[in-house]
Amino acid sequence: MGFVDEVKFFVKAGDGGNGCVSFRREKFVPRGGPNGGDGGRGGSVFLEADSRKHSLIDFRYRSHFKAQRGANGQGSDKHGRSGKDTVISVPTGSVVKNAETGEVLIDLRDDGQRFTAAHGGKGGFGNARFATSTNRAPRKSTPGRPGEELWLKIELKLLADVGLIGLPNAGKSTLLSRLSAANPKVAPYPFTTIAPQLGVLQIKFMEPCIIADIPGLIEGASEGVGLGHQFLRHVERTSILLHVIDCSGEESQPFIDYQVLAKELEAYNEQLMDRTHLIVLNKIDCIDSERLAEITTLFLDAGLDCLAISAKEGIGIEPLKDRIGDILEKERELHDK
Repeated sequence: MGFVDEVKFFVKAGDGGNGCVSFRREKFVPRGGPNGGDGGRGGSVFLEADSRKHSLIDFRYRSHFKAQRGANGQGSDKHGRSGKDTVISVPTGSVVKNAETGEVLIDLRDDGQRFTAAHGGKGGFGNARFATSTNRAPRKSTPGRPGEELWLKIELKLLADVGLIGLPNAGKSTLLSRLSAANPKVAPYPFTTIAPQLGVLQIKFMEPCIIADIPGLIEGASEGVGLGHQFLRHVERTSILLHVIDCSGEESQPFIDYQVLAKELEAYNEQLMDRTHLIVLNKIDCIDSERLAEITTLFLDAGLDCLAISAKEGIGIEPLKDRIGDILEKERELHDK
C-alpha cells in the first residue's frame, strides 16, 4: 500500500428540504387553515481524526464527498426529515486547508477530534409559518437553502515520538527494522525509501513509542530539492530527532554530513533545532576502533551527544533503545509538570 501525505478533495453538504404549501381538508371544516410543514435540514460533512490511520491512501480512490439532502415538508404539519451526515476519517496529524485560498482551517492532532467541513443547508419554511391574523390562508413557502460546498486540501504531518533523519543510504531503514517490527525496503543504493515508514518501539516499563523513518534528505531539501518539503514537514511533529550518520566516510565526512542535515532543518524551521537531537554513528562495522574514536571526538568537541552502532550487525542497538527510553521519560515528566 502506498503512502499519500497530501490530497485535494471536494465536499458538498446536503441542501435543505423545501417548505410545503398545504391546507387542512377535513370533513365539516370548510375553511381549514394552512398546515404545510418545514423542510428538513441538509446533512453536514465532518472530518474526524483516527489514530488507526497513517496515510491518506483512501482519497486516491475517492475525491468527492456529499451529505444527504433534507426531505421536503408535507401537509398535516409534517416536517421533512434531516439529511444524514457524512463523516470522513482522516489520520491524526492532518492539517486541513481551504484548497483555493490556502487558509488553515483546522489541525487535527487528537484522536476523535472532529471538524465540520461543510454545514448542511437549512430547511425551508412551510406555509403554516406565514399565517397571520390578516392572512389566514398564505400560499407562501420557502425553498431549502443550499449546503456549503468547497474544495479542501489535507497535508499530513506524522505524529511520532522519534524521527530518523539522515542523508540517502545512511542506514535509516535498517535501523528502523532493528528498533521495531517494521519491514521497510532495504537496498545498497540511495533513495530506497521514498515514503515515510512507521514502526513501534517497545520499551520496558514504558508505553510503546512511534518511530518515523523520514526519507533521505539532501543539500537544498529546505528549498524543495530532492524530496524537499514533501517530507520535511513530518519532522515537525517528532519529539526526538535521531541523526543517522554514515561513519564509514573518510576524514571529516561524517561531521560534514551532520552539518548538511542541521543546516536544512534550521532553514526549514528554526524551532526544529530546539528539539532533542541524538547523533547515531552507523556502520561502525566498516571502520576500526581508532577511526571511530576520531569521529566521536569531532562530535563531542562540538557539544553533540552521540552513540555508535551498526544497524546491519545489530551492534549497539540495545544501548540506543535505552537512551531513547531515558530521553522520552524525561520529556514526558517535563510535559506532565
